[in-house]
Amino acid sequence: MSLAAALARRFMGEPVMRVILARRGRNQIQSTKSEIRNPKQIGSSKSECTRRSVGCSAFPFSVLGHWDLFRISDFGFRVSCIVLALLACASPPAASAAKVTLDLKNAQNVTFVGAFHRWDQDGNLRKKVNPKAKIDAPEVDYTATKVGRLSKSSHEEGPTQWVFKDLPAGKYDLVILAHERIRIEGFEFAPVLEFDPFYPGTATVDEEARESIADHIKKSPQYENKVEPLYLGQGKGENQPVRILMMLIRDKVTSYESDFPGAATMRFEIWQYTWQYGGWAKDRRTRVMHRVILHRDELRKWTWLWDPKLGAVEVKKAPLAIEYEMPGTSAEKKLKGLYPY
Repeated sequence: MSLAAALARRFMGEPVMRVILARRGRNQIQSTKSEIRNPKQIGSSKSECTRRSVGCSAFPFSVLGHWDLFRISDFGFRVSCIVLALLACASPPAASAAKVTLDLKNAQNVTFVGAFHRWDQDGNLRKKVNPKAKIDAPEVDYTATKVGRLSKSSHEEGPTQWVFKDLPAGKYDLVILAHERIRIEGFEFAPVLEFDPFYPGTATVDEEARESIADHIKKSPQYENKVEPLYLGQGKGENQPVRILMMLIRDKVTSYESDFPGAATMRFEIWQYTWQYGGWAKDRRTRVMHRVILHRDELRKWTWLWDPKLGAVEVKKAPLAIEYEMPGTSAEKKLKGLYPY
């Protein structure tokens, strides 16, 4: 069996092999006269090898016709394309997920627990911020299920458990809703500029920098009539950028008044101040985390607090249990954010 037939059988199957052999037979018959009329073409094997170095190699391609080689190479190309397409379309390995349990104390009024998969690895939001989001309906990526109350004894009530059954690996900010009009949310200081690192929500800043930045914010004109820096955090090292979790509220007349009489807006953003020429200067770029709109009378009744303990919760393969105690009365004001006013 010729090499062409062997390759055809190996890569293209018996039917295609027969076609190639039949074609080769016809080509040999048609070329008989030309071979007789040109006897000079018949030479010794050595001279033939000299002229056709390829044919004298260890793999004698000279025995194949051009069409045969084309068919074989074309088939190989098609097979390669099919294999690559299958590899591209193949489902990636399933991402790891874990059970995450939130044990809440003083949680008798909790109605909802969710998780934001807020930032990608570069500090960009994974999804756009809804400019008309509802304060009482967090647009989370995952929702936990309440599974009951753990009793430590017959006289003492244990924490309430909220469970994320299969939370994919990643970092999450948790959010809790409770009666009456209470929202508590976790955070971390995401990068404002490219290639900057994340800061944990527990990061702090020295008092001198805090006062300087707070004074600059207070004196800067803003569209909102309530502009309050909540948490400030700084990177490690001298004069590292300072990031601020900002609350911006406009409860005066807004541009929405014609469509929504009494509308008020509230935003939470991350700002950054950089040390420049002996002073702190605000970067123009910011990171918007939330935008909500509601009636100003309703806004003034809400409590929306921020707690770094609920932020940047890292989920891996192993089950994760988190204990959290709901804050007490608003008079304590241990957490920063919006309080009724």
